[in-house]
Parts: sequence; C-alpha cells; structure tokens
Amino acid sequence: MSSHSKKILKKLAEKPAVSMKDLEEKDTKTTYAISRALKNLVESGCAEIHESGRQNYAKITPLGKNKLNTLLLENTDALVPQTWDGFWRIILLDLPENRKSERESLRYLLKKAGFVCLKNSAWISPFPYEHLFTNIKKDLGLTTEIMIIVTEFLDEETKKVLFETFGK
Repeated sequence: MSSHSKKILKKLAEKPAVSMKDLEEKDTKTTYAISRALKNLVESGCAEIHESGRQNYAKITPLGKNKLNTLLLENTDALVPQTWDGFWRIILLDLPENRKSERESLRYLLKKAGFVCLKNSAWISPFPYEHLFTNIKKDLGLTTEIMIIVTEFLDEETKKVLFETFGK
C-alpha cells in the first residue's frame, strides 16, 4: 500500500466523512498520486465516495478500518511500550462458522498485536491494545461476539504460565 493510501486511510478514520478538498494537498505534484491512491482505495473496498450537492466526500469502510488497524500493527515497535503496566488484556472471541472470514481476520490482528490464544477462543496479552480492539468491536458491530477484559488479578498458576509465555 502506498504512503498516500496510508495517509488517506488515517485521515478518513478521523471523521465520519472527509471532503475531497480536504484530502488534496497544496503541492500539485502529489495531486495525481493522491487521486490515484483514493481511486485504488475505492476499488479495493477500503473507501467510498459520496456525492452531496456541490461537494464530494470520502468515507472509510469497515474493510478500510480493518486494513488501517493491520497497518498500525505492522509497525509494532512504535506502538508497544517497553515496560509492562502490570495488566493483562484478555479477549474472548466467539464468532459463528458463517462469519469465518471475520473470525480469521480478527485472529490475524490478535496475533499481530502480540496476543496468544490460550484456550480455544481466549486470547491474552500484556500489551495495551485493548482500545484498538474496542474500536474494532464497535466498528464491526460485534457487541456480544467479542469481550474485552483488562485485569491485574490472576491466580498464581495462571501467572506462572503467562510469565513463561511472555517472558515477563
């Protein structure tokens, strides 16, 4: 994905809709690259263009939000703090078979975020990505299919397993 496409996705994720004029840059050399990047995002299903009177607006799609989340996780060095805050993030994932592609996408994102699957659909991590998954949960309307728990309280045996798993 081009750097222009990444910038556009980030900008679109900030608001419900962004005017086409706001996406353009003052440098005319990049105008073509930006319009091409937006066209590619629309063709790949990551963005939509809406016409409204005199102004056209671009809007990020759920697929675009997933793509952006994946891009953010690919640069994990910048997102993961070097010191542990003492909290464990537990995500319970329960998507039915008819939503297998969404389930696989979420598993991929969980792995990229450093989560480990401990028990079938229970994922755990010491890394503070709960806000990212809270947004994914909201964006995809997964009100009961994803549960997010942040806790510092675990029994001693579980702590021992997790410390071995994550090297804490």
